[in-house]
Amino acid sequence: YGKNTIKFLRLHREGKKHFVKEVEVCAHLRLTSPQEYLEGNNSLVIPTDTIKNIVLVLAKKNGIPSLEEFAIDICNHFMTTFCQVAYVKTYVQEVPWQRLHEDGVPHIHSFICVPDGIRFCEAEQCRNGPLIVFAGIKDLKLMKTTQSGFEGFYKNEHTTLPERHDRILCGELFCKWSYGECKDFDFNCIWKKIRECILEAFAGPPDCGEYSPSYQKTVNSIQMHVLSRVSQVQVIEVVLNNTFYNVVDMKNLGLTNDKEVLVPVEAPYGSCACTLGRKKFFEA
Repeated sequence: YGKNTIKFLRLHREGKKHFVKEVEVCAHLRLTSPQEYLEGNNSLVIPTDTIKNIVLVLAKKNGIPSLEEFAIDICNHFMTTFCQVAYVKTYVQEVPWQRLHEDGVPHIHSFICVPDGIRFCEAEQCRNGPLIVFAGIKDLKLMKTTQSGFEGFYKNEHTTLPERHDRILCGELFCKWSYGECKDFDFNCIWKKIRECILEAFAGPPDCGEYSPSYQKTVNSIQMHVLSRVSQVQVIEVVLNNTFYNVVDMKNLGLTNDKEVLVPVEAPYGSCACTLGRKKFFEA
């Protein structure tokens, strides 16, 4: 049991310069006894309102240097404070506020919410067990207008999809990875590096791009690029929900439409998912 959707803004001031973190937290506990379920005995139950207040107090006292460190703080607090807690799991996601710039100069106290993907993390721990930390990005919308195709696929009497060697590749990406044993990581730096890897693998070189023969290959390319560049990542899951675009037929309007006006296919849409990890992790 636990408390969902604990939303708050943490404001940090350094002189005249302000820093913000707006987050949403879910904190769930499992107790050493199920007596509250079986017997209606609430003597071990930590009220969910108390859970909410603890999260807010930790944010006030410790700040939020990174989502991962804040999630670890929450896990550690419940494990070290309450002997009846057998398991704790914390989910934290961030509202994507970015500092506003005017003529290239960063503003000291103004921000803009930019929908370029939502950062999140999870931390979980069993009593006498290891602390496990996951992190990720979701709702990241990506598009490239060429260097993508889909050919040579299996066909039978139910196949109506034509082969395409030049199409728009567009989708909404969800990516989640695990760190394995957490050491003294700079979580903010690692997250930014992984996000850069995702964009590099999706787009290819800026002057020419890189051909994608399928959404599946793009998913794998992202995973391989992250694992090759970021040693702290042990397992990475990627889900790419596809958005397809159809060229509008303008012949009746007396116009030739050379893939200049397209409309999105809202539903149904495709989805590709894969989990990839280091061999040593799975062997362990």
